[in-house]
Amino acid sequence: MLARGRALVLAGALCLLAAAGPARADEAFVTNQQSDDVSVVDLETATVVATIPVGGKPAGVAVSPDGSRAYVTSPEGKVVTVIDAAARTVVARIPIEGGPVGIVLSPDAAWLYVADWFNNAILVIDTASNAVVASIPVGRAPAGMAITPDGRTLLSCDRDDDRLSVVDLATRKVTGTIPVGTHPFAVTIAPDGKRAYAANVMSNDVSVVDLAGRREITRVPVGDTPYGIALAGTRAFVTDQHADTVTVFDTGTLQTVATIDTPSFPEGIETARDGRKVWAAAWGDDAFFSIDVETLEVADEVDVGTGPRAFGAFIRRTTSR
Repeated sequence: MLARGRALVLAGALCLLAAAGPARADEAFVTNQQSDDVSVVDLETATVVATIPVGGKPAGVAVSPDGSRAYVTSPEGKVVTVIDAAARTVVARIPIEGGPVGIVLSPDAAWLYVADWFNNAILVIDTASNAVVASIPVGRAPAGMAITPDGRTLLSCDRDDDRLSVVDLATRKVTGTIPVGTHPFAVTIAPDGKRAYAANVMSNDVSVVDLAGRREITRVPVGDTPYGIALAGTRAFVTDQHADTVTVFDTGTLQTVATIDTPSFPEGIETARDGRKVWAAAWGDDAFFSIDVETLEVADEVDVGTGPRAFGAFIRRTTSR
């Protein structure tokens, strides 16, 4: 499939060294919902270097900015699993009464926010104690979330209310809502904190949101069932689940730049820290693949576990570069 064979042949000789030796490249922690585990992928060699059993049908993932921890939501297991990212071991399990889906860390990694799909709330977890310390009521079926670069504001995709909730993280209260398209599932905030982009899975578009004005500016048409959004330079990359494509649009002109054929059912997507590639999980092909930001072509494809989702911030920093 596409570049899968090429990537595995190229990386095969380095697999054992990568698994045994010190980390030399950033990694991806890919949640595999059907095989109940997490695949750890070396992004330089495009090789799986570890598999971590998790259980409970893992979906969401958030890796701490310093790369020390990975946090994984398991909706069916009703738990958040805490992983020592370097040791590849589970160090804690945080029980959640409802249905944990989306997950995001504060910029300083002191607080973990978990979207409880069933109880219409954002749970606040103290990462020092791994205890749930607060619950913030939001709209129906909260899914993806994002935090502004200054760490002050959280946006929640309230899927069944077709809106974003705006949460003040100091007071832990909703200070407003922003109507968007039909069933927003994932949201991404621009590095300058001025705009947000919400993927609307039922209206097949992306809402462009002015955060200062708390209003939707426009919607950008994309492929069938958009699921995730990654920003790279002046471009947005949107996974289109049912179209088996990634739609690329210019964030300045808001015009479509390309539609890229991908492995089937692409879901979670994130930009590499060097900005040269975006990486995404493909549920239908049990694959994890990259797109070259310049050529807009699929560059790598890696076999991972069954039903990969990688919903969230899955790239782990292993070096200072």
